[in-house]
Amino acid sequence: MNYDGFPENWTPGQEMEGGLMRVPYETLIGFADDGSLEPFLASDWELTDDALTLTLQEGVKFQDGTDFNAEAVKVNVETVRDGATANASALSHIESVDVVDDTTVKLNLTEPTPSLPTTLASRVLPIGSPAAIEDGSIAQTPVGTSPWMYDESLSVTGTKLHFSSFADYWGETPGFANIEIFAIEEDDSVLAALQNGELDLSEVSDQGVPAYEGTQFELLEYPAIRNNLIFFDRGEGGQFASQELRQAMCYAMNPQEMVDVRGSGGAATQHFAEGEQGYNPDLNAYETDLDKAKELYAEAGSPSVSATIPAAAYNEQQIKIYMEQASQIGNVSVSVETMPPPQFASSWASGQYPLGLASNDELTPYDWYSSWFAADAPGNPSGVESDELKAAADKAIAAGDSDEADALWADVTGIIADEALTCAFATGVESIAYNPATVSGVAAPSEPWEPQSINYRDLTPTA
Repeated sequence: MNYDGFPENWTPGQEMEGGLMRVPYETLIGFADDGSLEPFLASDWELTDDALTLTLQEGVKFQDGTDFNAEAVKVNVETVRDGATANASALSHIESVDVVDDTTVKLNLTEPTPSLPTTLASRVLPIGSPAAIEDGSIAQTPVGTSPWMYDESLSVTGTKLHFSSFADYWGETPGFANIEIFAIEEDDSVLAALQNGELDLSEVSDQGVPAYEGTQFELLEYPAIRNNLIFFDRGEGGQFASQELRQAMCYAMNPQEMVDVRGSGGAATQHFAEGEQGYNPDLNAYETDLDKAKELYAEAGSPSVSATIPAAAYNEQQIKIYMEQASQIGNVSVSVETMPPPQFASSWASGQYPLGLASNDELTPYDWYSSWFAADAPGNPSGVESDELKAAADKAIAAGDSDEADALWADVTGIIADEALTCAFATGVESIAYNPATVSGVAAPSEPWEPQSINYRDLTPTA
């Protein structure tokens, strides 16, 4: 199969697309086809206001021969929570980890966290070998518990990753013994590789989709990306410290126009979809209004804005459209710096740039808030949080899984919107082209909103 790039770092908690992550790694909890949670590396769990206690599968080995046990879970949780990782904030409410016995681990919580089981089923905590984590080799050589183990001898740096069958895999044997992942970016080259049999399936860009019409290949399309613009430089003296300026830019941008130009995806009112906790039905998502945008820009003092925003090939067009729209309010100039996907993934939200746009993968409002908007969130390099937002979030967190929690988290979403901390929400479509003559069982992943992914275990060679 082919995707447009490889992770720069395979250490648990680092930035990596969920689809690639799920080749060598497994998670403690999984998603069933209907979206409910189901056992995975953890066979059972019990959540209280104070702790999440997990009972682990027995007889599981890592691909380096290390035993999977409660101590391994402790190492992984502490690696993600305490390190410079993209997902540290999602586990920050785990105060300590108790190894009760080999198959029982207790995650002690600082506050009620009803979203934690869902978080553990997401890409936040892939479980890696504690030995490989300790010696640092896992950064470039992933070692998990999945049916496929990385084979360096059959891989080509920067071109191909080869994952061979893991003989001691604890679960059911998958349909394909080996997985090879390529990193071909050009649409024409991808199509040629499918035609000559080098590939069975590949991610396809929006621009490349029309080339598959009338061919022997089939397209799987599913909603997989929720992205939005975030203003990072909000601290005192920052370019986007003014709420009125942020609001002005938000009113100027038109996600639907961007969708029409790209020909795929959709405009959204907010990060959460209807039916998900955190969804606020009263938001209008800054419905495009250029006159109002210019009024707010004047209220902000008509500041001169000169900034740079990073982009990758897959979102460059979207960002350029948004920044051109924002420039209509006045003396606002934001240049777009395009870079390779791995570099973009590691830098767009690092604080190096005053604003950025990329996917927000968080499935719960607790995780979204603590990842991007809390004062100590890794995605909030300015460290600025209003008293109103903190008070609302504290109330929602204290509500745990009570009946009041949904409304309280909707209030948090509303305040984030009112303060224009983020806007220009859009949903993207993942397109996967595949050869039905060689592979069957291709379907959208059971994990929601996960790009670059299919249910690999369901794939079988076509008879």
